[in-house]
Amino acid sequence: MKSRRAGPPDEGYGWVVVVSAFFTMGLTAAVLKNYGHFFLEIQSHFGVLTSTTSWITSTTIAMFHIAAPVASALTLRFSQRVVMMIGGLLCTLGLLLASLDLSLPWLYLTMGILEGTGISFSWIPAMSMVSHYFARWRPIAYAIASSGECVFAVVFSPFFKWLIEMYGWQGALLLIGGLQLNICVCGALMRPLETSHRSTEEGKDSLEDDALPSERKRIFQCSLLKKTELLLYILFAIFAAAGFFIPTLFLVPFANSLGIDEYWPAFILSVLAVADLVGRLFCGWFANMRFVRNLQLLCIVATLLGVILLLFPISHNYWAILVFASLYGFLFGCVVAIHVTSIVDIVTLEGFESGLGLLMLFRSIGGFVGPPAGGWLVDQTGDYSSAFYLAGFCLISSAVFVLLVDHLIQKRKALQDEV
Repeated sequence: MKSRRAGPPDEGYGWVVVVSAFFTMGLTAAVLKNYGHFFLEIQSHFGVLTSTTSWITSTTIAMFHIAAPVASALTLRFSQRVVMMIGGLLCTLGLLLASLDLSLPWLYLTMGILEGTGISFSWIPAMSMVSHYFARWRPIAYAIASSGECVFAVVFSPFFKWLIEMYGWQGALLLIGGLQLNICVCGALMRPLETSHRSTEEGKDSLEDDALPSERKRIFQCSLLKKTELLLYILFAIFAAAGFFIPTLFLVPFANSLGIDEYWPAFILSVLAVADLVGRLFCGWFANMRFVRNLQLLCIVATLLGVILLLFPISHNYWAILVFASLYGFLFGCVVAIHVTSIVDIVTLEGFESGLGLLMLFRSIGGFVGPPAGGWLVDQTGDYSSAFYLAGFCLISSAVFVLLVDHLIQKRKALQDEV
């Protein structure tokens, strides 16, 4: 008899995997989310333009996405556990070397390339493992795991500010790099799903029979790019990524430009992170209720997010910024909670790793261009509002592609039902 891999258990050790992914999100995405605290310090230290400093964050984001297919392929070839532990080591190495403060290009290499690759090697396997351990509860499991980014961001925002004041931005990077070594512990907890056997009497024959399916799973499926739905979803990801990372990068400088100083900008980021957490958990729960299709929900929240970003510049005081930051955080969390799990609706679970890797690869275009483009607009106009306008336009444009993907999928299902 042939052996078969057990289906998603939706229980038991899967929740340990969720907790591990929760901490992994905190030690990777939350660190990247708080890069804004280092922005003005590094810009002042090297005496460069806003757009020049933006390339540090842009490079990190780009490598996070570009390395995704490699992370997916290594995950298929080896295991999530191995790739995550490598990612933890790369993250630590990147920030430790960045703390040496050799030059601005040195920061592009360390905070950008090494840290970005490490985040990708940690993030991709963590999300892959959660998706394989859950089916019925996949949206809420992913929402809980991804909420680690928000919880840690709440703590990291004032914590990073304090580290910079106490030890300088170089010392802060050194300590944060040591903290990221805990990603290796999270990786060690990622236990692969066991293979169950219907019969063990024909051990060798069973292994031979299963060799081909096993090998197929280890192959990175570039052929998925032939699917029109995935191509359109990739366009959504590119435009969304271009707008995603602009607000968090320029929110602190925008608040400072209005005369808000000391710890208040850090508090705004913490409030944003709390709203992000609420949005992820709410949207994960809502998606699990199946009131609307995942892609329909994604289209709605992406559009609303774009509208909020377009309205953000009308904020001229602390409380107005706090309100818009809360709305932005909530809707951002909603988008994040379902945009990865929606990949399964397009390429099925068997193609999830490959689909996620391809999506992240092409999404790097938006992540790489977005922050520098926002920085260039700020340099040209002398106003941070222009960066928020760009972000809002990108998010609203991205929602159009999600709408097209959902239409094609529903049309294809209708044709199959008729047959």
